[in-house]
Amino acid sequence: MKRLLAGLLLVPVPAVAQAILGPDAAACRASEGPAIQVDATGLKDRTGDLKLELYPADEADFLKPDKDLVAAGKTFRRITVATPAEGPVALCMRVARPGRYALLLVHNRDGKNKFSFWSDGAGFPGNRKLGRSRPRVDQALIDVGAGITVTHIHLQYLRGLGGFGPVDPD
Repeated sequence: MKRLLAGLLLVPVPAVAQAILGPDAAACRASEGPAIQVDATGLKDRTGDLKLELYPADEADFLKPDKDLVAAGKTFRRITVATPAEGPVALCMRVARPGRYALLLVHNRDGKNKFSFWSDGAGFPGNRKLGRSRPRVDQALIDVGAGITVTHIHLQYLRGLGGFGPVDPD
């Protein structure tokens, strides 16, 4: 009986595969880069959708309107997915070429197409507390290689007079 129990303890248990979201999900699952996989945590709830946006890695273009960036031939990409009802959240976005970019993840809780300071959440690869001021590009920088670049973003929401911060200490 002891041998049987010992043998059962050595049987590998398959890991639960993490669902990767977005139109480029197949690229991350197949390790076909260059692409970014964002593992998101700290969601306040499971409402609305998630928007992942890619910007040039300079202060002048960071968070600039997409139509202005596209008209100037500059880097901009956005993917939007419904917030999953449960489980881990991972999004995948292909990029044109390896390099340095700025990345923003927004939890659009109210369903409007404009960021709501009062209800929506935001996060960047730097994961520093955002506070009350406009984020700087150095908080959002990510270096993307030829393969899949994985980053973790912990979302932040308005938390009173102190500005934006994580809802939980995750």
